[in-house]
Amino acid sequence: MSLSEPATKCRTPVRWAWRPHPPRAPAEPLAREWLAAELGVPPPALPLGRDARGRPRLGGALGAWDCNWSHSGDGLLIALGHGVRVGIDLEHLRPRARALDLAQRYFTAPELAWLHAAPSAAVRDHGFLRLWCAKEAVLKAHGHGISFGLHRLRFAESPDGLRLVECDPALGAPGDWSLLELQPEPDYLGALAWRSRDS
Repeated sequence: MSLSEPATKCRTPVRWAWRPHPPRAPAEPLAREWLAAELGVPPPALPLGRDARGRPRLGGALGAWDCNWSHSGDGLLIALGHGVRVGIDLEHLRPRARALDLAQRYFTAPELAWLHAAPSAAVRDHGFLRLWCAKEAVLKAHGHGISFGLHRLRFAESPDGLRLVECDPALGAPGDWSLLELQPEPDYLGALAWRSRDS
């Protein structure tokens, strides 16, 4: 099964795709294949490299485009955007016995309170993964990954899903960021985050 969708609800030039991905196999060849098809170039000719932190980047005539990918379990999510910095995260849904311990260590106090208020462990685990995916997607778009600090940005529930409400100034203003929560397969959650390169 293959799924490729524009983020049409948010009206931006951001696209994403789900691909089956064997565990422990390198993700870059599958990502390269999809990115090349989307951009209309042969996979070997795609100017795909890495920055000093290991983040994928497109160069040459495709330098205005940005890409990112994430794999978990047997799935891969790939993102592509024009004129934006894009980040994507994927997590396999499974019970998380240490979800509250991790949230206590890495999340903000309001996020932890939101998780404590969950009516069941299953709902709490789902909420934990939603927050984790959202935070990691933003930090991957920023270019530093989770080493930047998951506590340096805060999400809150809104009628349209999670929304960035507070963040370290190095990330820009919360309103600069867009987030699309994803469930590409029944057992997976993901998040796609982006902001304009000009913001």
